Amino acid sequence: VQLVESGGGLVQSGGSLRLSCVASGLTFSNYDMNWYRQIPGKEREWVASIRSAGGTTNYADSVKGRFIISRDNAKNTVYLEMNSLKPEDTAVYYCNAQFSWLKYWGQGTQVTVST
Repeated sequence: VQLVESGGGLVQSGGSLRLSCVASGLTFSNYDMNWYRQIPGKEREWVASIRSAGGTTNYADSVKGRFIISRDNAKNTVYLEMNSLKPEDTAVYYCNAQFSWLKYWGQGTQVTVST
């Protein structure tokens, strides 16, 4: 199983980025997909999730109204559209796939928001 994130980078405060995570080696449509983020020295923080069936989405309060998670099962890809970015959104963003007790992680992509 492999999860590969892309789309991170440096953006000014108020800007936007779109992260992608392509999954392989699993039946993507069966998996709930999540985005997490981590700042050095802090615990990994859940950001958003999208269910395998029905596509129900949930967001951390810190990103609600600014971030949108979506998925394309035909492309085995989950996205995180990030708008109105703030310096406190700076972190390494990780893609996560979960099905029952099975859990997989990507390698992460750095997002840096400058003031």
